[in-house]
Amino acid sequence: MGKSRSSNILIDILPGLLLCIVVMFLGIYGAELIGYIMIWTGLLSEGSATPVSGIFMAILIGIVIRNVINLSDRFTKGISFSMKYVLRAGIILLGLRLSLMEALKLGAFGIPLIVACISVGLALTLYLTKKMNQSMRLGTLIASGTGICGVTAIMATSPVIKAKENEISYAVANITIFGLTGMMLYPFLGHFLFADDPIKAGLFLGTAIHDTAQVTGAALIYDQLFQNPAVIETATVTKLTRNLFIIAIIPLVSYIFFNYSRREAGEGKPEKDTLPKWYTFIPLFVIGFLILSIIRTIGDATLESTGDAFGLFAGRTWESIYNNLSSFGTTYLLGAAMAGVGLSTNFKKFKGMGLKPFYIGFMAAVAVGVVSVILVSLFGGFVRV
Repeated sequence: MGKSRSSNILIDILPGLLLCIVVMFLGIYGAELIGYIMIWTGLLSEGSATPVSGIFMAILIGIVIRNVINLSDRFTKGISFSMKYVLRAGIILLGLRLSLMEALKLGAFGIPLIVACISVGLALTLYLTKKMNQSMRLGTLIASGTGICGVTAIMATSPVIKAKENEISYAVANITIFGLTGMMLYPFLGHFLFADDPIKAGLFLGTAIHDTAQVTGAALIYDQLFQNPAVIETATVTKLTRNLFIIAIIPLVSYIFFNYSRREAGEGKPEKDTLPKWYTFIPLFVIGFLILSIIRTIGDATLESTGDAFGLFAGRTWESIYNNLSSFGTTYLLGAAMAGVGLSTNFKKFKGMGLKPFYIGFMAAVAVGVVSVILVSLFGGFVRV
């Protein structure tokens, strides 16, 4: 009986999951193809990595398939499985990319600078959402993406606040558009403002652009245009440090969302309006993310002090372990989950949502950029990477 039920569940999930995997690979190879074209046309130098995210391409391809082809209902359960469980596994493995030791490189001025930019992104987005009478659930997703790490933050926040598929898709589109715009424009602005200081330029790119892939792309473009590889390291360290705040920000924005929803509902239904217990705002996958980040940190620390990570793994072996596992999570697991986002994005569901959420995302992105410029100008000179 149990085996039969498990087999039925697997049969239900498999078509949609396989479709997500296929779309994910199409996204990866599509992004690489764009990179080759950019090298061929001279926009990037030989050997450069593509600045276009495979995850973004997977979402885009999924959207085209969903809205051009009438997908059968047999794919639905597998797509939902990918967006829910495959996503969480990918976020957990993402923790191996982030060492707390990297954050310490930015010192006493770099980390507060990042916190200030995150705070502006969150506060302004939520304020504008309320002021413009938009869905607080959608506003919370846009705030997470703007403040922390783009699409990954949106997908990590969505299950906690029980976001709808069309809200997730709208938030992803919002963040992707303004993140890509920043990726193309900010290398020029960064050079104009901080041409004499690569650390300031890297700090600006790492704090002002939403997604990790977009920050990397912007830093690569900066290096290719202005021959300054130091910007790449600074931007990468800054962005990875910013990503660490996913541990604190997801519970925070979830609490704000539920508290706001309770107040809006009024006091007529006490049981329904009761704020959930504090620990429900900390998803298990965020705890898993933190645990793997701590494991990575301890491994790096023991490697530095004894020559072997945990006294077991030589430098190259340890680096290979965390790189392979985190790459599997970010490239394949998150790629399949994002393919699911695209495949579930039905433009018909956007009717009635209007353009106001895009205005909110635009104003928040500009505000974060302005605050980044001001703070980097004032305090960037004290940061050493």
